[in-house]
Amino acid sequence: MEEMKSLLRLRMSAKDAHYGGNLVDGAHMVHLFGDVATELLIKCDGDEGLFCAYDNVEFLAPVYAGDYIEAEGTITKIGNTSRKMTFEARKVIISRPDINDSAADVLAEPVVVCRASGTCVVPKDKQRIAR
Repeated sequence: MEEMKSLLRLRMSAKDAHYGGNLVDGAHMVHLFGDVATELLIKCDGDEGLFCAYDNVEFLAPVYAGDYIEAEGTITKIGNTSRKMTFEARKVIISRPDINDSAADVLAEPVVVCRASGTCVVPKDKQRIAR
């Protein structure tokens, strides 16, 4: 099977901050993984499919408003209707309010903030791309 990946990059805004100190809640990373999974299913099957379950989610580092996050996913196994996937979210740019209101730094090495794995399903009658 050819490796199938999807990558989203976006900035966490002030409206994404849920806690004091402009901290973004971990559920936001899970939301991004859902969007990545949808793109992967469209690429794989021509249908958005359904996310069934996460079997693992690890929150590894804090995310703040102003941070740029890359959320990446890969299909690791294709079953009859199931698609197993792995996900990783990385912080690639950080806001630097300690310098000034609009300062930011590109990180030399991305910081992994969250990892997950899960299973999605595309019913046979909705699969439009032949394998």
